[in-house]
Amino acid sequence: MMSLLKKLIIGALVALAAAAVAITLVAQPTAKRAETMHSEEATAAVVTVARVTTADFTETVLATGSLVAREEILVGPEVEGLRVTEVLADEGQRVTKGDVLARLVADTLDAQLAQSEAALARASAAIAQANSAIVQAEARVVESRNAFERAKPLKAAGHMADAAYDQREQAARTAEAQLVAARDGLKVAQAEKAQTEAQRREINWRRGRTEVVAPADGIISRRIARVGGFAAGAAEPLFRIVANGEVELDAEVTETRVAAVKEGQKARVEVTGLAVDGTVRLVSPEIDKATRLGRVRIYLGDNPALRVGGFARGTIEVGKSRGLAVPASAVLYDAEGAQVQVVRNNRVETRRIAPGLAMGALVEVRKGLSEDDLVVARAGTFLRDGDAVRPITADKTRLSEAR
Repeated sequence: MMSLLKKLIIGALVALAAAAVAITLVAQPTAKRAETMHSEEATAAVVTVARVTTADFTETVLATGSLVAREEILVGPEVEGLRVTEVLADEGQRVTKGDVLARLVADTLDAQLAQSEAALARASAAIAQANSAIVQAEARVVESRNAFERAKPLKAAGHMADAAYDQREQAARTAEAQLVAARDGLKVAQAEKAQTEAQRREINWRRGRTEVVAPADGIISRRIARVGGFAAGAAEPLFRIVANGEVELDAEVTETRVAAVKEGQKARVEVTGLAVDGTVRLVSPEIDKATRLGRVRIYLGDNPALRVGGFARGTIEVGKSRGLAVPASAVLYDAEGAQVQVVRNNRVETRRIAPGLAMGALVEVRKGLSEDDLVVARAGTFLRDGDAVRPITADKTRLSEAR
């Protein structure tokens, strides 16, 4: 009986030992896997992730430059060399077409006009004398012709000497030559009178231009005229006028961005203490080969607060859309295009994307991502496909699971 009991006890102990060995063998791989996962998690890189969201994009191009007149009018005297006697307009004044801006001295022109009138009177007298000379020459021609005609039958009958006949013939020819000379004298006198009249009209025209007037409506941006100074004509305009008060921004845009700028696009221009809306009026077809910058003109209209010559910064809207947005720092570029690093199940996955508009720190993604995907906010070449990571959001909160 005792021998049987011992055998039962020994058998039970052997069974327990076998079960313990089996449990140990089964639990060992699971423990190893848990240990491996714990070790991998401990060594995984910590990355900041951003969630893909939908946003409205307005792509802009920056343009900087100076305010200029939409059209600048140079106003100078039509008569040069005259002294300025009176200035009636000043800088900043708004003028209308025909307003008198300055007056010039007219004494010299008055003296020239008097001389011209005297010359005209002499020319008229010369014409009268030429007409009288023609009448006298015509009378002599008639008389000498008649005398010559009477001498012909006398010469044929032998009653007149050859010398007397030759004398009458010569007198007739001389009278005809004197008539031609008198008529030519009339033409000269008439030409001199016409020249004098032309000079007189010119002097009268110059006399009527001693007032410098505004050729169009606008605002005087600069006044050079000074009382006592001499008008120098086109070489130095007396006034500069901003036509109709219209101002625009003459700006420069980088070569890489100027292609996106088109005429008619809206713009927001910031001047010191002021922001105004404008429209792109002109895009220059030329790129400065020294600075690699293109020029654009942004029309701002008539705004009294804008000062010609001031510095301004313009933001031109070149495109609008609504789509998925990721941080610009999350996008990597290589020879094949753009890509982002997506985090799924705490693993890195590289994806090709089709970028769209850029706005500030965001880039539009038109293809390759879905809303709520998690991307590495600041992607870098130190991460590879399949790398284990510990994602955290920008506020440092640990994400328990990545999509």
